[in-house]
Amino acid sequence: MLTAGREEHRVLIGPTRARITRALVGFGIVVAVAACGSAATKPRAVPDAPLAQELTTAVSTAAAMTHLQALQKIADENGGNRAAGTRGYEASVEYVAGVLRGAGFEATTPGYTAENEDGASATGRNVVAQTRTGDPGRTVVIGAHLDSVPEGPGIVDNGSGVATLLEIATRLGADPAVENSVRFAFFGGEEDGAVGSTAYVEGLSSGDRKKIKLYLNVDMVASPNGGYLVQGGVGDDEEATGPAGSATVGRALADQLTKVGATAPEIIEFVGDDESAFVEAGIPAGGAENGDAKRKTAQQAQSWGGEAGQKYDRCYHQACDRIDNVNQEVLGHYLKAIARTLANFAASTDDVR
Repeated sequence: MLTAGREEHRVLIGPTRARITRALVGFGIVVAVAACGSAATKPRAVPDAPLAQELTTAVSTAAAMTHLQALQKIADENGGNRAAGTRGYEASVEYVAGVLRGAGFEATTPGYTAENEDGASATGRNVVAQTRTGDPGRTVVIGAHLDSVPEGPGIVDNGSGVATLLEIATRLGADPAVENSVRFAFFGGEEDGAVGSTAYVEGLSSGDRKKIKLYLNVDMVASPNGGYLVQGGVGDDEEATGPAGSATVGRALADQLTKVGATAPEIIEFVGDDESAFVEAGIPAGGAENGDAKRKTAQQAQSWGGEAGQKYDRCYHQACDRIDNVNQEVLGHYLKAIARTLANFAASTDDVR
């Protein structure tokens, strides 16, 4: 979370998993339109798509943890971190691309050159993979940043988001029965000012931007004292709320968190992570994050458990953000809720705006 072509190899983790292929008939996600600066009214409840039910059952916290263990090993073997521009980051790119290819995706690692927050030139690679099925003119994009800070391995920030996307992608497979195509994006340089995501969106043509139905950002979903926070549709301007339709995305994720057992999730403003470039491009956006260096309130602790008055993540941007920093209960709730949200949007022919 924020305060070019090379030889690649395939990485396979465990046995091949069953893909989700059930046909989807007549299921739509709710539509709620909000003007800039105001939240939408809560949409009517509709049943989840069959794919959402199947994907929720299929995803596994234990399997997501295997990806976190792999990222920890990469950091340990490369100076203790996976920061953009380092060997640890490049190894992370190869790992993610390998897992996606092992699941049947045609993963690419497009390079970028951009200016980081210090004004220096930054180069790197993102990882992008898209289903072969679904309408490519109506694409649902889900993303997470792949880099850590130089101070540590970044297992919660943001290995947890990366592991969530990899587990969902692996279970979904490259050829699911969906109405809209699904694109998984892993961005570099987020800790340097959302460099990779900004370069990615700015590199899309106007027509390709219009093909993106919505963007869902996943950044920190396993903090040890974490809460259940959702972004989209709240704030006083579009930078904070997201474009029209963002309230629909945020509310959909909040509702799914409730369904999987998270009590009273809170919808908050965007704070300037990888969703920023999508917001600026006018693309409806939502975000999943469970808190960083801020402190949990007494009311939040009563609703969610954990320690009131303590940081959500005591190891935020530190060397101790390792595998033992992961809250598997929080990770599991987000994993299932994000899987359900993504599946519903992939199955829906409705517009979120």
